[in-house]
Amino acid sequence: MDTFGLLAQGMVAALQWQNLIYALIGVTLGTAVGVLPGIGPALTVALLLPVTYRLDAAGSLIMFAGIYYGGMYGGSTTSILLNTPGESASIVTALEGNKMARKGRGGPALATAAIGSFVAGLIATLALAFVAPWVVKFALAFGPAEYFALMVLAFITVSAAFGDSAVRGLTALFIGLGLGIIGIDQQTGQSRLAFGVLDLLDGIEVTTLAVALFAIGETLKIAADRNQVKEEVMAVKGSVWMTKEDWKRSWIPWLRGTAIGFPIGAMPAGGADVSSFLSYSAEKSFAKHPEEFGHGAIEGVAGPEAANNASAAGTLVPLLTLGLPTTATAAIMLAGFQQFGLQPGPLLFANNANLVWALIASLLVANFMLIVLNLPLIGLWVKLLTIPKPWLYGGILVFATLGTLGANGAMSGHIGPISFSFELVLLLAFGVLGYLLRRFGYPIAPVVVGLILGPMAEQQLRRALAISQGDVTILFHSPIAITLYVVTAIAVLLPLFMRLRGKGQVLGQLASDED
Repeated sequence: MDTFGLLAQGMVAALQWQNLIYALIGVTLGTAVGVLPGIGPALTVALLLPVTYRLDAAGSLIMFAGIYYGGMYGGSTTSILLNTPGESASIVTALEGNKMARKGRGGPALATAAIGSFVAGLIATLALAFVAPWVVKFALAFGPAEYFALMVLAFITVSAAFGDSAVRGLTALFIGLGLGIIGIDQQTGQSRLAFGVLDLLDGIEVTTLAVALFAIGETLKIAADRNQVKEEVMAVKGSVWMTKEDWKRSWIPWLRGTAIGFPIGAMPAGGADVSSFLSYSAEKSFAKHPEEFGHGAIEGVAGPEAANNASAAGTLVPLLTLGLPTTATAAIMLAGFQQFGLQPGPLLFANNANLVWALIASLLVANFMLIVLNLPLIGLWVKLLTIPKPWLYGGILVFATLGTLGANGAMSGHIGPISFSFELVLLLAFGVLGYLLRRFGYPIAPVVVGLILGPMAEQQLRRALAISQGDVTILFHSPIAITLYVVTAIAVLLPLFMRLRGKGQVLGQLASDED
């Protein structure tokens, strides 16, 4: 069956009433949480992991995808009205969007962000549907050596992509790899690093680690921050709709941002922050009125927002076809797949084709839901910005605890007559770890990726060495493996170059603003 047929089949599944409800819940939650400062889609998906434990796989993953798209859009509202980007990808939007809001043009800024997100999401999701099968055909030729090379690519690029320091990224990765060793060795049956604790023999639950690092760690960080600045929310004045001139100046940046964002998001070390910086640089270079940049140029909102959302769809290409998460949210979604016994990769398309195509089709549905919801409900999203942070993060803490108790809350520990849940002890311990990582500038996502992919990499390495009877050169015999190692080197160096170039343009703009 061709791509159009598979996509139509997936659309039939996505339009079932229960999946429509899951998608609606996802985009609504994603947008609502995305507008809150400091709370991105990764934290939201992490919180929902234990809650969706008893739902069916298709419904849960469709909800996660809706949250992903909604969260990427919601960050633009915070950037434009509050000048406080919720994620690094929204930093560029704040440069021009907040200047437009201060001039009383917050409505058109939000409108061009919403419509640009819709256009980019629609085109990029269709591109995902056509690109993914080609990547799968390539990946089906992989053996143990090629899969190990792919894991090396994932480890190195994830470490380099998250955070400003590759050393800190690798340190966080090795923490995750160490946690992945805990439990029963699948090949020898020996206990490893369990220290006689029966609850550790099954290994560390990915959901517990993800919720702890993202939710508990973030809550502790906010609670410990004594230098919080009171944020001023800009009111949306005048009409929300764009003028004819605004449309004329926005439609080409929407398309250009999509063309920049999707391929960068699909790269093993891509990301929305890289594409948004590059899009801003491109729009400034092609602008007919470059002097307006830094003072509220609508192109500086339209292009980066389109690139941001196109990159979100592009990120799903390596995740679904190769099992490579290139963003924090993708890492949590990978944990969501494993929660249902599914492993993203080429075999996912062969063994669970209906699920994959329903997921891709639901992204198109979620994209239409976003454009219908976001423009009429701008007033509601603005009100969410006024929620006091103690209430907000207190609710997150309670929600994370109850979710973990619901998924893995058996009372398995005893101190005298007192029984307790060992999973909650791990939740608190990993929450403190998440706070310490944030406190000292270490990225969070590599820890989760290390826990998920570490055991897989070990298994493939041992299989390859067993086939070659211990000859390590088997890891470099295959042209595919060699290519993957070369791509690993390129994936580390190229984004660094692009990020430095894009940030140089933005920092130059900021310096000129201060002068």
